[in-house]
Amino acid sequence: MITVALAKGALLKDSVSRFAKAGLDFSTVLESENRQLMVPSLCGRAKALLVRNGDVPVYVAYGQAQLGVVGFDVLREQQMPVAHLVDLGFGDCHMAVAVKQNSGYLKAIDLPPHCRVASKFTHCARTFFNEIDLPVELVHLTGSVELGPITGMAEAIVDLVASGRTLRDNGLVAIEELFYSTARLVGNPLALRLDRGELQGIVESIRANRPVLPELFC
Repeated sequence: MITVALAKGALLKDSVSRFAKAGLDFSTVLESENRQLMVPSLCGRAKALLVRNGDVPVYVAYGQAQLGVVGFDVLREQQMPVAHLVDLGFGDCHMAVAVKQNSGYLKAIDLPPHCRVASKFTHCARTFFNEIDLPVELVHLTGSVELGPITGMAEAIVDLVASGRTLRDNGLVAIEELFYSTARLVGNPLALRLDRGELQGIVESIRANRPVLPELFC
């Protein structure tokens, strides 16, 4: 039986829709009364694990799920050994450096050396600041990183930005983008190597039904 790791939250509805087009109906996970974390598909040939977005690559990498859907931002941050299969084109946002609107900083390189930068995505942030050769002190937060600049604890943040409303409502502005992120279909490398065609059939069906994406999104 195929096991698919699905991220609870913003990606779930579109993820269920894509798998339905590939013949795997996990629609029961969208029912408001559903409290199950392991849900069989209506056709009985697969099951879904409902997990946090950040846990999807872990379940796939360790083989508890053969396929999964997760944001590219999580893949960049965690660097788990999973196969990147399809850019699904939904859940779009971008990783950005943001500062207070009245800070006077126009680009990330304008930040003072060794200043504090708050982020949930410290690996992505470290990679970026190393690339521009700017030494900073990274402060790892798990909640609302926007409070870093507001309270004065940090000069800037590195975080996901979708509409930008949260930044605006808190007096912040994005000054530089690190990368664009969308939902991705990922797979367990060993399961894909041992596959007799069933997994590949699902992957190809999902790939065939994805929207046409500009090169910028890939």
